[in-house]
Amino acid sequence: MQPDPSGNANAKTKLPQLVTAPAPSSGRPASVLPYKTANVRDHYRIGKKLGQGQFGTTYQCVGKADGAEYACKSIPKRKLLCREDYEDVYREIQIMHHLSEHPNVVRIRGAYEDALFVHIVMELCAGGELFDRIVAKGHYSERAAAKLIKTIVGVVEGCHSLGVMHRDLKPENFLFASTAEEAPLKATDFGLSMFYKPGDKFSDVVGSPYYVAPEVLQKCYGPEADVWSAGVILYILLCGVPPFWAETEAGIFRQILRGKLDFESEPWPSISDSAKDLVCNMLTRDPKKRFSAHEVLCHAWIVDDAVAPDKPIDSAVLSRLKHFSAMNKLKKMALRASFQYSGYC
Repeated sequence: MQPDPSGNANAKTKLPQLVTAPAPSSGRPASVLPYKTANVRDHYRIGKKLGQGQFGTTYQCVGKADGAEYACKSIPKRKLLCREDYEDVYREIQIMHHLSEHPNVVRIRGAYEDALFVHIVMELCAGGELFDRIVAKGHYSERAAAKLIKTIVGVVEGCHSLGVMHRDLKPENFLFASTAEEAPLKATDFGLSMFYKPGDKFSDVVGSPYYVAPEVLQKCYGPEADVWSAGVILYILLCGVPPFWAETEAGIFRQILRGKLDFESEPWPSISDSAKDLVCNMLTRDPKKRFSAHEVLCHAWIVDDAVAPDKPIDSAVLSRLKHFSAMNKLKKMALRASFQYSGYC
């Protein structure tokens, strides 16, 4: 039986630092940005609230010069408690600039800082979240899922080619640019992203419980963790529920470390072998044996339209997707996991 995705496990943002993580420096810099900026309200009219995150609030805004609509993420500096927090915000801005030419990454327009806030003005994606669009359309196929995962993994490949690891890939972080039928899907929220060099390993446990890779829980990971997260998204796109599920975040982590995939419950018997092969290669527990983003994009299920069937997937998948998406919208508070792991390289 597939699990009912109505449990109390949350899928929000930054997992707690483990006890063994290095303590951040206590001194706070004078500012986030290393340069002076104009006041954001000199250039934009700030409008209605669009969303609330752990560290900031996003508003609709209108450019005074061009009359165009944008999104403005405002981060209260009072929530930045140490030097590391200041550096994290500046890194997010740098990474958004670094990736700004990718067609499926939300484009930054500018960053502003005043005494109380840091403001990041960016492209407005008014087309809604990934799962909401799928549910609203009311029909869905493997071919549609292949097209979506091609875009998502294309972003991963683009990030990795520029030395960026996203570290928080999940459906909520992909928005459609507009409500138009062919609107592009855009990656958002680079607040946990990091620059990296080949061979670098990270130990801080960040991400979202359903999507976090086993090596992240073991505190020794690299960019391969992004492919795992994209593999979890693909699994959900095909059956409507996450591959590793439990009533609590601790239970989810145990299931991730166990790594057993369910391909027996509906609708998996009717899903193509090629799709299941790709899922398995993206959710391989050993990151050295896991597909790279490039290998995913070269897989027959992605490349050849004839391999991914265009017949509708079981309607129960849409119902599960709707339920799972609604559950996550209700549970946006950060996790405070008590389950701890010790890992080693």
